[in-house]
Amino acid sequence: MATLLRRFYHGYRYINDELSDPRTQDFWLIGSPWVMLSIVAMYLYFVQDLGPKLMATKRPFNLHRVMQIYNVVQIVLCAYLLYKAMTLSWMVDFNFFCHVVDYSPEPRQIEIAKTVWLYFMVKLLDLLDTVFFVLRKKENQISFLHVYHHAGMAFGTWNAVKFLAGGHLIFLGTINSFVHVVMYSYYLATSFRMSRPWWKKHITQLQLFQFFLLLVHDLTLAWQADCHFPKWTVVVLIPQNVFMMVLFGDFYYKCYIRKSQAKVSQNGVTAEAANGKLKHSQ
Repeated sequence: MATLLRRFYHGYRYINDELSDPRTQDFWLIGSPWVMLSIVAMYLYFVQDLGPKLMATKRPFNLHRVMQIYNVVQIVLCAYLLYKAMTLSWMVDFNFFCHVVDYSPEPRQIEIAKTVWLYFMVKLLDLLDTVFFVLRKKENQISFLHVYHHAGMAFGTWNAVKFLAGGHLIFLGTINSFVHVVMYSYYLATSFRMSRPWWKKHITQLQLFQFFLLLVHDLTLAWQADCHFPKWTVVVLIPQNVFMMVLFGDFYYKCYIRKSQAKVSQNGVTAEAANGKLKHSQ
């Protein structure tokens, strides 16, 4: 038993200390996985169990102004991340087919690593989306897709900062930041109690297109035999993107296609009934 524990300890130290990106070891929340795992665990416990129990006998919180500020902060942060990705990588040397991580202490590479860390922090901030649902007693919006996506992104981006702060994964952060600028702009627009913008449906379409692009991008890495970006990421990311396309596709079908078909069918029945009444009256 003692030998097994020692092997586990040495294996943990090897992965956590020796395989990690030396540039990000001292970044906040990155040195050890336990704080990040505790945050995700507390998030899951709160939104699935503790939060609904605490709110069961309480009236929904009015978070209208808080959510407006939150949406503005998200738009600004995601727009900043998009700008940094463009100026630090896309407009300099980004390679769509194979972009390796540069672990050197060169100033631009350090800045890229810091930007990836900021992207991770934004993913932690995203967890407040679900907390707001709980406090507003909007449990019907807390779907498996919502919780899985938020918890998975928090865990995944921590790993990116810890081991691969840059390189091929820059594409994911860039595309996702752009999608979130659009998404939180929609949320901000609806918060002003105006009519819902016409482009609500297209946000989900944009998200589906995002996962399609990410899937293509990951497949290109799988085909590059001489690319030195870790191939184990392909084993994780390709199934993940396919799974997300299935989940978002199912959401899109239920919310827009099936409801539209049901509405058309209902209108048809109503029209048929009206024609029947008209003929009867004649």
